[in-house]
Amino acid sequence: MTKPPVLIIGARSDIGKAVAHKFAAGGYAIQLAARNAEGLDVEKRDIELRYGVEVTLHEFDALSIETHEEFLNSLPRLPEIAISTIGLMGQQEESERDPIAASHVMRSNYEGPASILALLANRFEQQAAGTIVGISSVAGERGRATNYVYGSAKAAFTAFLSGLRNRLAKRGVHVVTVLPGFVATKMTEGMDLPGALTAEPTEVAVAIERAVIQKKNIVYVRSVWRLIMLVIRNIPERFFKMMKI
Repeated sequence: MTKPPVLIIGARSDIGKAVAHKFAAGGYAIQLAARNAEGLDVEKRDIELRYGVEVTLHEFDALSIETHEEFLNSLPRLPEIAISTIGLMGQQEESERDPIAASHVMRSNYEGPASILALLANRFEQQAAGTIVGISSVAGERGRATNYVYGSAKAAFTAFLSGLRNRLAKRGVHVVTVLPGFVATKMTEGMDLPGALTAEPTEVAVAIERAVIQKKNIVYVRSVWRLIMLVIRNIPERFFKMMKI
């Protein structure tokens, strides 16, 4: 028997696809939401054939805030679990020169995801049930010269999820913050990433499923990142501002 739907927002991403497969394998119906959603038809058919679950495609633009309510109204069923895998790293140097590029990075990582999850939170609160998962980043734990525009947006998203969790904790709604660290995806392609600190999209999907089942709140996909960020957060500012990390 197919379980209630899981909505994956940003389903075109490598992590989004991995999450879709993971939950479909667990028997959940899948709602794939992305821009140009019809381009995910091959993925849709693959998931349906592999796992025998219902998969639907839904057009969604994170930055078209005014369409988000209509998007939720168009879903065939309100999901039981909603997972935002939206993210855009951008180029720090470009963001420093071009305020429009910087705005695009900030809106993609914070405003868009926060908007749709806020609307879902209201609906979940009304029914006193549901799970919200947001993928943030360890980059949001302290601003660094190499990616502070992206990091600032993720810091805001982390704070948003924390507040949402605090608000909904007694309303039967579970909110999860996922902090993956480095992940080998198209977004990080070409970057020289340390293998010991770099997760695969499937690892992120496993961590998300476990967090949903075990009602975890904050998840570091690789636990070493908890220690690394503890150290980075506690470097005295007089030393930190002279470092490039």
